[in-house]
Amino acid sequence: MVTPELLSTFPILKPLPPDILSQLASLSSLRKFARRGIVLTAGVREEALCFLFEGRLQGVDFTIDGREVGLYFVEPGDFCGEVGLFDHGPQPEFVIALTAVVSVFVPMESLRTVMLSHPQVFRVMGERLAARLRQMTKQRSLLGLPSISQRVCCQLWMLIKDDGRLPVLISNPPTHMEIAIMLNLSRETVTRVFQTLQTRQIVKRDGSSSLLITDPDTLRELAEGKQEL
Repeated sequence: MVTPELLSTFPILKPLPPDILSQLASLSSLRKFARRGIVLTAGVREEALCFLFEGRLQGVDFTIDGREVGLYFVEPGDFCGEVGLFDHGPQPEFVIALTAVVSVFVPMESLRTVMLSHPQVFRVMGERLAARLRQMTKQRSLLGLPSISQRVCCQLWMLIKDDGRLPVLISNPPTHMEIAIMLNLSRETVTRVFQTLQTRQIVKRDGSSSLLITDPDTLRELAEGKQEL
């Protein structure tokens, strides 16, 4: 059962009045997906927006020859499937579960009504859509880089949230396989690049859930092509 309290854990919905949250909660559903389960299907007009409560999702597309290409990640508290809010069209890409997932599905039509009557929700939706489009454009541009090591370094650099502290910490970094899908590479190739980065003490594993960027300046130069790995 979806409760107003559960919906209020999502930043975009938290400012809504209690009566609106109660109304949305009564129409929403809680769904669980196993790893590699399809959460949203490309080419289908989805009837609900997906809010991620637990786990990790990835938006993916496929090349003409059937190879999987990663587009973006969805972390807890975030949402996906928002394009249909604006054009009533089909879902443009698949969204799959990278881990076991718990998600909340809120009906698209109900959210559209709320969005139009609450400017702050409309603004956040628009900003999120614009940010995702920018990120996907950058992601596509990485595929054109001739240097494989530069591709991997660029992908790492895009994951960094610079708060001025050193060393830079990436929490719950994507696996080598997930990065490989994002960059259209093999997992073994990504692993070799990481081994070199670790040997040069540019990155360092901090357990299984964190990655330390111990030399962000060098990583940035590698990502910009000013140095070669």
